[in-house]
Amino acid sequence: MPKRVDHDQRRREIAAALCRLAGERGLEGVSLSEVAAAAGMSKGLVQHYFRNKDLMLRYATGYLRERLEQRVADRTAAATSQPRELLRAVLLALLPLDRNDRTESLVATAFLFRALQDPAVAERFREGHTLLHTALITWIEATYPPGRVAPVQEADMLLALVSGLGDAVLLGYHTPEQATAILDRQLERLDAASAAQPG
Repeated sequence: MPKRVDHDQRRREIAAALCRLAGERGLEGVSLSEVAAAAGMSKGLVQHYFRNKDLMLRYATGYLRERLEQRVADRTAAATSQPRELLRAVLLALLPLDRNDRTESLVATAFLFRALQDPAVAERFREGHTLLHTALITWIEATYPPGRVAPVQEADMLLALVSGLGDAVLLGYHTPEQATAILDRQLERLDAASAAQPG
């Protein structure tokens, strides 16, 4: 019998190879031939799945989102079941705290520059931001009693904070430990603000 091929898995393997290369030298210098070699496939096979580089890049944005969702799932699974600790775990998952996180953050940054020129990639970024923002609102609402904090505004603030901290870690302004400490201070301020409100 002919061998069954998992086409989705093949696409993910191609996207993973693209991301490894992009993490080393950005997106623009990566060719289909190089991605094929990194994935252990022929260029023709890669082109069977993606007719051109643009289609491959757009698919890879979905792969990056899957990787982020898995990182969030892993972090929250390792946390306690307390809502405050789960919120912290989600936010930590958005920071480049280890080598794998750093590579994926570098690739995401490369895609951000691509999004400035590619409306389809820009739309994927907006979709991802909206999903993340909505999820954070839910985590905040689960953590703090109703009326104690403004969930939408706090989600905006926390997303801006982890975005800036992520860049600072990538550029070496802060170590992962320093970034974690800054995030913890912001959460402590949020805790204090919630406790100070009449209940």
